[in-house]
Amino acid sequence: MAKAHGTRFVQFVDAVRPQICECSIEDVLQRRAAGDPFILVDVREESEFAAARIPGSVHIGKGVIERDIEEKIPDPKTPLVLYCGGGYRSALAALNLQQMGYTNVISMDGGFRGWKDAGLPLESPQSHS
Repeated sequence: MAKAHGTRFVQFVDAVRPQICECSIEDVLQRRAAGDPFILVDVREESEFAAARIPGSVHIGKGVIERDIEEKIPDPKTPLVLYCGGGYRSALAALNLQQMGYTNVISMDGGFRGWKDAGLPLESPQSHS
């Protein structure tokens, strides 16, 4: 079940949304099908990523993304699509990366939960055995 977000948090994220680019899960699927190069970045907690993730995604948690992004993805023009559980944390992370000079950052609305609810493929430690 999705975590209920506090009113002030939702208002804060809603105020950020006009300042960032967002896409739908369908947009990500279409970009992948077209061979459009981008890095799918999971900004959820490490434990969430370890449990299950969208195939092909890399993990840079929201708590450390500003600190670690330059080491992991040094080119600020690299196309990035960020996702979290539902699209809130990734929206905040997208704004921060833009403020750091990353010019091609998109937050995937619906996040991991939307992907999973749509019955799309998931990757987990068990799927690698």
